[in-house]
Amino acid sequence: MTIGQTPITIIGNLTADPELRFTPNGVPVASFTVASTERRLNKETGKYDDGDTLFMRANLWRQDAENLCESAVKGTRVIASGTLKQRSYETKEGEKRTVYELQAEEVAVSLKWATVKISKAHRDKAPVPEDPWSDQAPPPSGPASNDEPPF
Repeated sequence: MTIGQTPITIIGNLTADPELRFTPNGVPVASFTVASTERRLNKETGKYDDGDTLFMRANLWRQDAENLCESAVKGTRVIASGTLKQRSYETKEGEKRTVYELQAEEVAVSLKWATVKISKAHRDKAPVPEDPWSDQAPPPSGPASNDEPPF
């Protein structure tokens, strides 16, 4: 993490299955939303009351993105940690919008109400053959790659 970034960790449930997409350079990115609802103990009734729900959009990149899509589904309770990012755009109607998203660095399944069987992700060491039908250049390598989400 660099200076000036806003670290954030959110714990909540996935609102849908994570969606896996690929940048034009072939880099995987998973998009997902985590819903986190505040719960407070009502001292009068002795029961918990639900508060407001925060819906946080998030992105996770590369092998982590593929692992998440193979491991978690709608309703899975996750712990997602990374940096908060602000992105502005203009709608087709010309309206300016700003959204806040979690650029996730780590996502894990919560063990609070579930158990998980861990299996190590297998990575192919052999290079992927070039797609003869693609007119795309091979993906850049190293941390200098500056891919944007494909949405």
